[in-house]
Amino acid sequence: MTVSQLNRRAKQLLETHLPLLWVEGELSNVSIPSSGHWYFTLKDSDAQVRCAMFRARNSTVRFKPQQGQHVLIRARVSLYEGRGDYQIIAEHMEEAGAGALQRAFDELKIKLNNEGLFDPKFKKSLPPLPKHIAVITSPTGAAIRDILNVLDRRFPSIPVTVIPVAVQGKEAAPQIVKAISLANRAGLFDVVILGRGGGSLEDLWPFNEEVVARAIFASDLPIVSAVGHEVDFSIADFVADLRAPTPSAAAELITPDGEDWLDKFIGFEVLLEEAIARKLQHLQQKISWLRSRLRHPKQKLEQQSQRLDNLELRLKNSAHKILTAYQHRLNTLVFRQKPLHPEVKLMHLKSRFQQAQNNLLRAQKSSLSFKQQRFSEAVRMLNTLSPLKTLDRGYALVTDTTTLSPITNSHQIKIGDKIKTQLAKGEFIAVIETITK
Repeated sequence: MTVSQLNRRAKQLLETHLPLLWVEGELSNVSIPSSGHWYFTLKDSDAQVRCAMFRARNSTVRFKPQQGQHVLIRARVSLYEGRGDYQIIAEHMEEAGAGALQRAFDELKIKLNNEGLFDPKFKKSLPPLPKHIAVITSPTGAAIRDILNVLDRRFPSIPVTVIPVAVQGKEAAPQIVKAISLANRAGLFDVVILGRGGGSLEDLWPFNEEVVARAIFASDLPIVSAVGHEVDFSIADFVADLRAPTPSAAAELITPDGEDWLDKFIGFEVLLEEAIARKLQHLQQKISWLRSRLRHPKQKLEQQSQRLDNLELRLKNSAHKILTAYQHRLNTLVFRQKPLHPEVKLMHLKSRFQQAQNNLLRAQKSSLSFKQQRFSEAVRMLNTLSPLKTLDRGYALVTDTTTLSPITNSHQIKIGDKIKTQLAKGEFIAVIETITK
């Protein structure tokens, strides 16, 4: 192989066997010629590699690379055939640290959103007037002072319990998870504020941890997230039941305005006084009306006595009318019953019986005559068809002596059999001696 062939083969092997990958390191030997391409070395404490980023790709980078700058690049591995140098070709570059955190933030946000942790249907409603508020934050930060100042100004009678936690650093996320669990187990609170003041992405990172997001989602208590400033967004903001732009805003969102409540109570007091006054006036009018209707018992007795006399008169008239009506009805019934007297009914039945008896005798005589005529006709026809008449003409009836079956064919008998022969007058038994087929 020639050197060119060797380098070309090595380049093909590198480009086809190593995938697109992320590499983190420190920039050195940065060179930006007039062509617009970037050439630099990416190194760490133990090694270095040559890199190139062509103008079509580096035009999307939002910063100018500087000597010693820590970066993260997405690149493919290659080889420069002219010098035989192993190198990587960068396609994307971002500052390390914040860029890595932002990518981790975006990846976790997509993951939790796909699992439904941001779904509005799981958001719990806040109580209109909290009975006890839990605040999970640093006890020494500015956030707790802002929250307490707002609560004292808006509704100072609501009790507040601060559950102290670290709000940055590696120990912050486990403490926040434990504090959320404690608030739920305590049975004292009906709403929780989770927050801290502003800071960099690294400072706010505990509120972007997956364990914190899942603890917020699993909480039975509604949680208001108040992390950072208004422009800051954390994973906790998306999972929480309500996101407040600042800790102060969180305190305002979960509490009613005390002055408004006092104004409402004053309005209720006025309405109550007016309602009581109207009720008293109504009762006084009712008493006056009842007093005007009140009469002496003697007048009541006289009215009742007069009514009793009237009822007695109406009762007598009604009884007379009823008796007259019943008498009229009785007379009508008597008149209608005369044709139904038993003697009249008996005479009518006797007449019907005599007529029926005569009809029956006539029917019997007619039926007997008809049946006698039919009997005589049947006897005549029977004599005509009787086999005995046939025997009178010289015929005989031959039967088997055992089965008494008629013998009509010579095949039914054999020599030595006994046969019975019936004549018009008498019968005899014969033994077969000869058979003519």
